[in-house]
Amino acid sequence: MDNEVNSETDVSTAKMPRIIAVANQKGGVGKTTTTINLATALAAVRKRVLVIDFDPQGNASTGLGIEQADRVVNAYQVIIGEASIDEAILDTVIPGLSIVSSGVDLSGAEIELIEFEDRLFRLKTCIAGKLEAFDYVLIDCPPALGLLTVNALNAADAVLVPLQCEFFALEGVSHLVRTIDRIKKAYNPELEIQGIVLTMFDSRNNLSDAVASDVREFFGDIVYDTVIPRNVRVSEAPSHGKPVLLYDTACAGSQAYIHLASEVLKREKMLAA
Repeated sequence: MDNEVNSETDVSTAKMPRIIAVANQKGGVGKTTTTINLATALAAVRKRVLVIDFDPQGNASTGLGIEQADRVVNAYQVIIGEASIDEAILDTVIPGLSIVSSGVDLSGAEIELIEFEDRLFRLKTCIAGKLEAFDYVLIDCPPALGLLTVNALNAADAVLVPLQCEFFALEGVSHLVRTIDRIKKAYNPELEIQGIVLTMFDSRNNLSDAVASDVREFFGDIVYDTVIPRNVRVSEAPSHGKPVLLYDTACAGSQAYIHLASEVLKREKMLAA
């Protein structure tokens, strides 16, 4: 009897990972760069991190050094039920950081998912109860508000929004926030915005300052203090299959992502309190 009680207790108190979708319906805002470098920074402080590359372009997989030949079992096979999430998890060269890779076949999933009754919750179903080994799961979403992104938002506890410092930034993120609100009301009441991070900030450009000021005025405290600067080393790193934190730890971009990870962990601690 004691063994049965202990077993039930273990199941009920099993620590579930914190799942954060990194999303913005606009491409080229630093979404994937933020995903892989935040994941690397979290792993560096001994958090066990899984990146789910849910973008058919597969840039997060490339940026973490995963070769095409190693992506035979990827997010596509998982989402359509041909493989379990366990079969798709690959180790990266970074201790404590794993990935579920992506490939071009994932682009067809949006059409195939229509045939599933749980098409809005396929990812949530596929990962439920299977990722206890991780502290954080970061989902790199595609730059669109289609079925894949909806799946990611329904599976997530929170959303992290990278926002490029450009003229149309507020318009785009306002649309995303409305979508997040609709998902929260209709499907995932626990979903919250973990934070908005300003990316590609150019201190020589008055527009960057103006956009940053407008975003902070509009969204208030959910905007991180950390700003990710435009940085050549950040742009170069993916071509070497490395996060910038491995490619050049001392550069301004790397230091910014280290500060961002610190802010994320601090905010997570506050949310959990």
